[in-house]
Amino acid sequence: MATLKQDKERADRGTYLPEHGPIDEKSGKEILLSLKNVDITFGKGEAAVRAVQNATFDIYKGETFSLVGESGSGKTTVGRAVIRVNPLAGGEIQYKGVRISGKIPHALDREVIRNIQMVFQDPAASLNERATVDYIISEGLYNFHLFDNEADRVRRVEEMINEVGLLPEHLTRYPHEFSGGQRQRIGIARAMVMEPELVVADEPISALDVSIRAQVLNLMKKFQEEKNLTYLFIAHDLSVVRFISDRIGVIYKGRIVEVAEAEELFNFPLHPYTHSLISAIPIPDPKLEKNKVLYTYDPSIHDYSTDQPELVCIGHDHYIYGNQKEIAEYKAIRERDIPVKPIQIVDSNASEQRASSAEMAAEAVVEDDVSMIHPRHDTGSLWYTLVSFLLPILGLIAAVTFKHFHHFRNYKACRKGAIAGFIFLAALVVIFLLLLLITVM
Repeated sequence: MATLKQDKERADRGTYLPEHGPIDEKSGKEILLSLKNVDITFGKGEAAVRAVQNATFDIYKGETFSLVGESGSGKTTVGRAVIRVNPLAGGEIQYKGVRISGKIPHALDREVIRNIQMVFQDPAASLNERATVDYIISEGLYNFHLFDNEADRVRRVEEMINEVGLLPEHLTRYPHEFSGGQRQRIGIARAMVMEPELVVADEPISALDVSIRAQVLNLMKKFQEEKNLTYLFIAHDLSVVRFISDRIGVIYKGRIVEVAEAEELFNFPLHPYTHSLISAIPIPDPKLEKNKVLYTYDPSIHDYSTDQPELVCIGHDHYIYGNQKEIAEYKAIRERDIPVKPIQIVDSNASEQRASSAEMAAEAVVEDDVSMIHPRHDTGSLWYTLVSFLLPILGLIAAVTFKHFHHFRNYKACRKGAIAGFIFLAALVVIFLLLLLITVM
């Protein structure tokens, strides 16, 4: 108890970060980072632009909190404010319950830099082209004297370069000698060697090839599990965000409009802007994508002239921005507990019939030979048709088996061959009976 009191006193003096942050009363989780009514403005006077308005959310220790929105919505501006690059025009940012925004003591500033690191969007622009990889990774170690001697520094850097999937011989090279994915690994190594508690990842995979993105995400997930890291993950690709996030905050023109757990947000995207973002997720099947209904968000649908909006919790740890009338409607939808279907497909044969993308994909697989994802061996080979033609009973059994395991191409090939085989056998039987009848007569 005395230790906690001493930590609080040191934190109040602004010279020491406590070991643990405050505990959220509702969830019982430790709050690592907290934004309270944050405003960020660029420019002065009439030319001033409010990039972020009244942004409020908490990030719990050990979680991945994703901030999503379209380009220019203020995602990166918030991330840069967390690392104290963008000054605040209003509100405050707290780390472990200690205010880190605005003017703070030099000692606290160094502790914040040491504990909060950033992985930047462009791996080429964020690395010093004139410095070797060894110096790039070691720069933080030099600035904060985080090594005992030169041998200790070399050991730390080599261990980190190995952990990100590169080799010690790469340390003597320069950033331009690496691919985009390798440069991003160097950027991750530069951040992780500082042993931070919070990492602000500003669209770390958007500049990478699709084949490399999964590798970088898996690497970040590995560090999170091993070092109990917390991520503020800034992104615009919701298809990726869904599977890596614990909670998601949606930002529109600098204002947080919805915050919820990942599955909660995708099952109940209540705010119209969230609805539009999810409806824009591309479907891998071109026929389904062609018939998809793209929902466009129109901010004029809100009437905030008299009833002012605010960010309100409607239960299930789900926060949404709206006035009293809208909040009542959102609560009614959520209390029905029927998942909202933001992605809708219009059937080409009946424009009025709509269904969710998952339901339409299942129907298309059976009826139109369309499948969003085919199993690896679902080839529909001609050999299946030929064997089923020669052995129709076996082919029919194979068709049923393939259909059960969702090998729809193989199923159709076997069914086609088996039907043709039965027709051929029936024709032979009819011919044989006719010949037998002629012989008897």
